[in-house]
Amino acid sequence: MTTIRSRSTASRLRRTATAVAVTVLSATALAACGSSSSTSTAASNGAPAEATTLRLGYFANITHALPLIGVQDGTYAKDLGATKLETQIFNAGPAAVEALFAGAIDAAYVGPNPAINAFTKSNGEAIRIVAGASSGGAQLVVQPQYTTAASLKGTTLATPQLGGTQDVALRYWLKQQGLSAPTTGTGDVTVAPQENAQTLDLFKQGKIAGAWLPEPWASRLVTEAGGKVLVDEKSLWPAGAFVTTHLIVSTKFLNDYPGTVTKLLKAESDTLAAATADPAKASATANDALKALTGKQLKPEALARAWTNLTLTLDPIASTLQTSADHGVEVGTTKKADLNGIYDLTLLNALLTSQGQKPVSAAGLGKE
Repeated sequence: MTTIRSRSTASRLRRTATAVAVTVLSATALAACGSSSSTSTAASNGAPAEATTLRLGYFANITHALPLIGVQDGTYAKDLGATKLETQIFNAGPAAVEALFAGAIDAAYVGPNPAINAFTKSNGEAIRIVAGASSGGAQLVVQPQYTTAASLKGTTLATPQLGGTQDVALRYWLKQQGLSAPTTGTGDVTVAPQENAQTLDLFKQGKIAGAWLPEPWASRLVTEAGGKVLVDEKSLWPAGAFVTTHLIVSTKFLNDYPGTVTKLLKAESDTLAAATADPAKASATANDALKALTGKQLKPEALARAWTNLTLTLDPIASTLQTSADHGVEVGTTKKADLNGIYDLTLLNALLTSQGQKPVSAAGLGKE
């Protein structure tokens, strides 16, 4: 199974990613939610059905480097063939999940906790995780005067969105340090979910003590605003490996258009292979994508730092998902639920096998 430890240099980013505002449907409606990607283009010879359009969501973050690169350089469009690719940029996973629930998108790159919430809110019906995308690349960066967890008492810390992966990670870590950070009311620490660009501005102004953020925002707080890393999330996981980003697909879309999902996985795989072969070019392309999406690139030092903090991989690192779910339950952002069936890695493993690579595991939580 190919992975790549990201590294390189190039320019800068400031992101003003948009997220669709949609209504979260009831569990019954979620189970029945469908795709508007219309008619199938299944071949008369019985080939897997393909959609006329694929609507894909992702973030303007380095942790989403594979779709950033693959969409920017045309790999996704090329591999999807006759299927038209439409993309939507989000600030955080919960907003992407809401869009998927509303039928506004068919697939999205999100973190573990939004995927878990999507699965549990829909009684296991709405989505399936079909591949990984990245591991690592998340840190708690604070103002220099804060040197311990205890020193954060009475402060405000930021995350990208309530119930998102970094939001859960921060609240759980604080709880392990004996500090309360409830989702409602007051506690020892106030956690303020907000857009990452706003977090950077407030951090520069000294109005927040720090933030638990994905790359490149953690690196921007360090290189542009003089922040220091109090916690690198890698240090909290065995061997430093944990899922940061994976690919979820509407269950209905997956069942209706397996041919399109296979081509989407092929596009991700081809992008990873190219990034492995030329990481310098890959990081530069990712930076070009950030400029196209947000109007600005990362400065060289921020890009270099962010790129080295990340591992790109098709493996969803399923063995860490239950732990992420348990953390969400403990901090009150996720309801306890059975995650069996959340993965469907059959198309990915068929692709990997055809490429002579090892299949990846669902850790007992779905199909392989």
